Amino acid sequence: MSDIAIETVASDLAFPECPRWHEGRLWFSDIYRGVVLRLDPATGVLDRVVEVPGRPAGLGFLPDGRLLVASVHERKLYRLEPDGALVEHASLHGIATWHLNDMAVDATGRAYVGNYGDDSAPPAPPFPADLAMVEPDGSPHVVAEQMLFANGMAVTPDGSTLIVAETRATPGRLSAFTIEADGSLVDRRTLVEFDDRNVLPDGIALDAEGGVWVASPFDGQVLRVSADGAITDRIPVPHPYAVALGGADGRDLFVCTADTWIPEDAVRLGSGAVRRLRVAVPGPGF
Repeated sequence: MSDIAIETVASDLAFPECPRWHEGRLWFSDIYRGVVLRLDPATGVLDRVVEVPGRPAGLGFLPDGRLLVASVHERKLYRLEPDGALVEHASLHGIATWHLNDMAVDATGRAYVGNYGDDSAPPAPPFPADLAMVEPDGSPHVVAEQMLFANGMAVTPDGSTLIVAETRATPGRLSAFTIEADGSLVDRRTLVEFDDRNVLPDGIALDAEGGVWVASPFDGQVLRVSADGAITDRIPVPHPYAVALGGADGRDLFVCTADTWIPEDAVRLGSGAVRRLRVAVPGPGF
């Protein structure tokens, strides 16, 4: 895929991440400014949804449409009520050994949540961390161990499989799990390992053919991995950290970008943006 037109649909952000397409809008966290935002790409209108203590990260939606958001520093999930109240949904202090990261919420309202493990950064080795599953009532459980910086996550439309980007595995990889009826995870397997050591998979998004779009921030590209693990597309995008499929026909690939991941610099520069490009395969459900 070449000569792809990339347009900017939102700018002047600090560090946009964890995008989700929901009810005709793109929802995402501007992590370092502590807010969840909602973009209407048709008009360019950007709404401030809620300020989140401890910085927002992963987003998802309960079956009744209420927003769930992971608080990075507080290691909690919050729930946004219809009256605008932000209430604690779950505490993950007993599971998460460091900051919370991305999250995927399935059709029943179960939330799968990753954490950093510790405060290390390459070239220091990562600290293996547990992956949490939070029941719709807020009860947390450990469902996978030894995750190497669980990052972008997605549940397949039939609810049978969870895919997780393990950013700091060597090499970086996408791992898959079978989801049991009670939400537990079994049959851990590798969907793809990236031979290029510069590919550190971050945010991911599924398409209708079972393909996975992957943001690779440190080599400046987004990649598509087919359901059988082959890389089918590579598109240069500056500093992409997360992706989501949406738009009127599901073929808009939204890419969250930022010139730096360092919090103080990201807030000062305000170089974060949401980009949009067109792809061949729509997101699930379109």
